[in-house]
Amino acid sequence: MRRRQVRVAELLREEVSEILQKMKDPRVGFASVTRVEVSPDLRRARVMVSVLGDEEARERTLQAMESARGHIRAALAERLHLRFVPEIVFSLDRSIEHGARIQELLREIREEGKGVGSR
Repeated sequence: MRRRQVRVAELLREEVSEILQKMKDPRVGFASVTRVEVSPDLRRARVMVSVLGDEEARERTLQAMESARGHIRAALAERLHLRFVPEIVFSLDRSIEHGARIQELLREIREEGKGVGSR
């Protein structure tokens, strides 16, 4: 990724995070922007979001963000001095869930290994 892409991605991550914290939509749960991927032409941004809660809470939060996409872009246009504010697509980031599941499996394997030697 080019240096400008990285800089714009980080700037978007910070600003979208702040905007989401101020959203009044009751559908938005506890969400955090984990990373942003920006296209080489800086016209599209994929905003990866981690949401605490069950699958229903995640979907509600994602729907609320999609509904507010125009508002979020307008807020970004006011805050940022970019020639173009990228089109935003929100995606769930499940890496935290996957990491927790891996940790759980490793713990189970360690516990099973302890039981094998004691027979």
